[in-house]
Amino acid sequence: MTIPTTTTPGIHHVTMIAGDPQRNLDFYVGALGLRLVKRTVNFDDPHTYHFYFGDEAGTPGSLLTFFPWPTARPGRAGVGQVGVVSLAIAPASLGWWIQRLISSGIPYEGPAKRGDEQVISLRDPGGLLVELVAHASAESRPVWSAGSVPAEHGIHGVHAVSIWAERPDPTLETLAALGFRADGERDGVTRMAAGDGGSGALVDVRHVGGFLRGLGGAGTVHHVAFRAADDAAELDLRAVVRGLGLSPTPPIDRNYFRSVYFREPGGVLFELATDGPGFAIDEPAAELGATLKLPAQYEPQRAEIEAALPPIELPGTPEGKFV
Repeated sequence: MTIPTTTTPGIHHVTMIAGDPQRNLDFYVGALGLRLVKRTVNFDDPHTYHFYFGDEAGTPGSLLTFFPWPTARPGRAGVGQVGVVSLAIAPASLGWWIQRLISSGIPYEGPAKRGDEQVISLRDPGGLLVELVAHASAESRPVWSAGSVPAEHGIHGVHAVSIWAERPDPTLETLAALGFRADGERDGVTRMAAGDGGSGALVDVRHVGGFLRGLGGAGTVHHVAFRAADDAAELDLRAVVRGLGLSPTPPIDRNYFRSVYFREPGGVLFELATDGPGFAIDEPAAELGATLKLPAQYEPQRAEIEAALPPIELPGTPEGKFV
């Protein structure tokens, strides 16, 4: 397949479904040391939080986002889903993270060698499969230096995602159309790389024929978003997707970026997300995540929405519970 003129440089964010919002905060802010860069609501269900975790500025590629529904039923990872989310750490931090998990009482497996990576496997409180991957390319990417994890051991954003596919070829062809290229195969997994081919630009497509299809719910991935430099690049990539015979949505304004959604042939929900305008458009960069931010259409309902959302507190902060 011819590589398109406009390509994605890699992953923008990964969005998951969680259960209890406080447990979600405690794990990703408290245990893993990420920054809560935006506290808002699900734009399609404003009585539910939407948390964004990332580095200091919420740089595209650093972002994990969650819809935490306190009453969400457990999901099941399976065919047609992103089954594993891998986070990047520096190779020199591997031992520190093992000690961190032990002292925090978080079960884990590994480290296991996988090519030029060292991998620690664990689950978050909702059951999501998470990896900490030590790789040299992580070190060039920023971290959140004022959190619960020292800067030298901080998480350097998303390393990769693993798609579980019954028929990998159509998924691989879709990724290739977006600008990914094959970068090796190991144990039934084809690695696809975009941009510079390093951490944050990787998608593994695992052949899992015979597995049950995934069921959405707590502990599963809702979608993975790929970067588009700007609105023009997003429209170019959308045209590529239409050329594949798929059905992308028109661009949708998400305040902090604009989004186009479509399902790839294997069933995984993909998003194209612009790099800008970013998370400092509605609160100062130094105060990201400090207060609940609502899109303009929901501001008239703020009192009702705040009353419906469960109270939360950031780990390690003295303010007490807030929304």
